[in-house]
Amino acid sequence: MLDFENHIKELKDRIEGLKTLPAPLSLKINEEIQKLEKKYHKSLSDLYSNLSPWDKVQVARLPERPKARDYISTMMDTFVPLSGDRVFSEDHAVISGMGLFKGIPIMIMGHEKGHDTTTRIHHHFGMASPEGYRKAQRLMVLAERFRLPVVFLVDTPGAAAGTQAEERGQAQAIAECINTSLMINVPILSVIIGEGGSGGAVAFATANFIAMLEHSVYSVISPEGCASILWRTATKKQDAAMAQKLTAQHLKSFGVIDEIIPEPAGGAHRHCAETVDRVSQCLFSQLQAKKHQTHFAEKRRKKFLAMGRDV
Repeated sequence: MLDFENHIKELKDRIEGLKTLPAPLSLKINEEIQKLEKKYHKSLSDLYSNLSPWDKVQVARLPERPKARDYISTMMDTFVPLSGDRVFSEDHAVISGMGLFKGIPIMIMGHEKGHDTTTRIHHHFGMASPEGYRKAQRLMVLAERFRLPVVFLVDTPGAAAGTQAEERGQAQAIAECINTSLMINVPILSVIIGEGGSGGAVAFATANFIAMLEHSVYSVISPEGCASILWRTATKKQDAAMAQKLTAQHLKSFGVIDEIIPEPAGGAHRHCAETVDRVSQCLFSQLQAKKHQTHFAEKRRKKFLAMGRDV
């Protein structure tokens, strides 16, 4: 559990402790457990209704939250992985492929962070390299050729920033990926399912429709990075998170995103299946709404050119 959940943890521990007591006391124990569970759920709901921006950053980064692979494996009726950028290699930070989503053929891609140490290292913590963005660009062009809607699942602290990524043209790969997003004439839908960081996230969120999970975050730089630049110390990360206006609620009010997908009480990490279902319903609704629309590229360009003009 996170630090701000300490009093919730105490309630949970008391409930678990009572459940281990001997059977002869079961009637009174059950009554007490029911009272504590009611108090626990109310406290959890109240807590998650009033999270600070920094609290939301911590929630968005939790390894227990459903990742791109979880969404794809659950939402898709069929899924055919498509790999490689045809230039250098396969980037395991980006899962991609085509398949049927509720009977609708789509192209789907997402940053994959992994759930544990082994998978997080394998997927490079969701930080895509140039080949990841070139792969996305290749598959977007392929999607346009077959008239497939494109769905992106965004969950990255930012693009890979190492020497090797720079040597292989990281900035150019991101820029070309964004440019392709603005050019292809099929609907693009993006959902920020966890952390949306910097240009690495923008490359997957230059879309006709952008949604965020209630406790996800989206910013040009991490709070730690922002604090290090402005105050020369990462200890000011909470102040930075507050100033950055990086929550779904802030970004909806600014017109940067189009919809907030509510998370179950206690966050997506406590109710993975329900969260995936809510995202699935949102995407299906949007795909249905865009079925008979046209001029998607033109609408995207106008949408992004208009951002910030009234802030």
